[in-house]
Amino acid sequence: MADALSYKPRAGEIPTDPGVYRFRDAQGRVLYVGKAKNLRQRLSNYFAPLRTLHERTRRMVTTAASVEWTVVPTDVDSLQLEYMWIKEFDPPFNVRYRDDKSYPFMAITLADEAPRVIVTRNRKIPGARYFGPYPKVWAVHETIDLMVKAFPIRTCSDASYKRAMQTGRPCFPGQIGKCGGPCSMTVTIAEHRAMVNDFVAFMAGGDERFTRELTRRMREASAAMDYESAAKYRDKLTAIEAVLGRSALVLPADEDADLFGIAEDELSAAVQQFVIRGGRVRGVRASTIEKEIDVSSADLVDQVLQRVYGEAADGEIPRRILVPTMPDDAAELEEWLRGRRGRKIEIAVAQRGQRAELMRTATLNAQQALIRHKTKRTSDYVARTQALTDLQEALDLDEAPLRIECYDISHLGGTNVVASMVVFEDGLPRKDQYRSFNIAETTDDTDSMYQVLRRRVAHLDSPEDADEAGEIVDPLSDGEVTTTRKRPRFAYPPQLLLVDGGKPQVEAAARALKDAGHTEIALCGIAKRLEEIWLPGEDFPVILPRTSEALYLLQRLRDEAHRFAITHQRKRRRRDITTVLAEVPGLGESRIKVLMKHFGSVARLRAATSEEIQEVQGIGPTLAQNIHSHLASR
Repeated sequence: MADALSYKPRAGEIPTDPGVYRFRDAQGRVLYVGKAKNLRQRLSNYFAPLRTLHERTRRMVTTAASVEWTVVPTDVDSLQLEYMWIKEFDPPFNVRYRDDKSYPFMAITLADEAPRVIVTRNRKIPGARYFGPYPKVWAVHETIDLMVKAFPIRTCSDASYKRAMQTGRPCFPGQIGKCGGPCSMTVTIAEHRAMVNDFVAFMAGGDERFTRELTRRMREASAAMDYESAAKYRDKLTAIEAVLGRSALVLPADEDADLFGIAEDELSAAVQQFVIRGGRVRGVRASTIEKEIDVSSADLVDQVLQRVYGEAADGEIPRRILVPTMPDDAAELEEWLRGRRGRKIEIAVAQRGQRAELMRTATLNAQQALIRHKTKRTSDYVARTQALTDLQEALDLDEAPLRIECYDISHLGGTNVVASMVVFEDGLPRKDQYRSFNIAETTDDTDSMYQVLRRRVAHLDSPEDADEAGEIVDPLSDGEVTTTRKRPRFAYPPQLLLVDGGKPQVEAAARALKDAGHTEIALCGIAKRLEEIWLPGEDFPVILPRTSEALYLLQRLRDEAHRFAITHQRKRRRRDITTVLAEVPGLGESRIKVLMKHFGSVARLRAATSEEIQEVQGIGPTLAQNIHSHLASR
């Protein structure tokens, strides 16, 4: 592979101004769009020696055949142009968004003569004001039913409204008290518009003002003995309180904000957006993102904000945006959004208090969404079949690897070295066949991997693991019934061995298979940082597409092996410390449990002084000193 690109611009040709650049392939298709405050500085990163580039970035620049740029006056202009080009060209190497679902919204059709409230998934109704999204359709209907009791605006169809206004007869929903528009013949168009404005103001976060006003009117009507009016105000107030009761107050009552929780790995990210109005969560939107080239957390936040607010209506942009990481061009984003909203916008990191607590909740939801995104493919038979087929083609295997074993090494500072073996058959985990290994002595991870695989493949040749011959006996026949021992699962050979690691780990595993005489077993490794697939004897890795079902399968295998290894290693550490403490005279099982519960971890117990150990209930000065001395000597 050449270490320089043929289309690399000449020295000094790239300007130092802010601008937007595009990489194109040989057919002219735009592959990637990016912005820069200094074009020369940014583009020079792409034209560094290929061996120094991130693997996925290297794939992008080698696929491209040309690069072009456009200089703009300001950084804000570059942000706007980048957004426009990404929307126009949909470049395959830019981050790609996949909404988990089409969420239902509450929409008020403000462009109509008599606006109505509807439930819709269409985000392109001209002049409509949207609220939500809501997780379920029934949640929107329940909210609307409660809201129209306090603000009786139109709910009937356009056809019903037109027919009622032409005939002078109320629409059917108006006859049964379900529609409060002019078609119900109870209010004028101007009066109805005022109620619509109140409806929108309440949903936008003005709930406290309406609660105070209705309470005041109810008390005045009651004092004037106008109990019928007081009852109406009471019912409206009850409806408003029911709507407010559906969402807890999570931030101060005057807080309007959007909060973004993000969880990501090397290839994907999940975003949870909490829409907060009047201090309450009024909507939640989830989406997933696929990353083709390496992007930082700050760049990812930048792209998320551009995407969410690029086509948002002015009323949907809040005055504060809370993010987990501040984007590099936060000032430019604030200026861009201020131009769209017409008022000041603040982008901030939720660092403490209620905001930080809510950010943790959003991030936890994002982490769970990312796990679901990565695992839902393996739960589908078609996806599993596609994954095994893709893996067969990518690794040039003779057959699809129906049984895959994955190995991972875990240790704590070189001590308590263990290994895990997890098994997937037909793309699904077989937890009954998982195995763990203790490694007494080793020099490094590659030596540990060699030892573990030698021990594992030895079972393929062990006579006690071979099938035992035996006559098949009909259990319904007369005479003694004998059974034949089934072949142990540990003796089944895998079609593919996967190791957690890059080239060194793969070569160590290949030596183990060669020394054991089992070179017929396919082998590969997955390097976590770049998600590269390494094959033995190869100088360059195999790069699977980010949307590849095979890559998702290998990632899940690797993650499961890592989890299983960590679990076993922690159990062993707890077992070791229990064994050590059991050697102390006068220290029984009950006191050991109390000690571990008090200190919480082995490290804290080892670092404790005898005086601190003595504070534990049931531990006297002499016993505390014995425990401290015993641990210090180990």
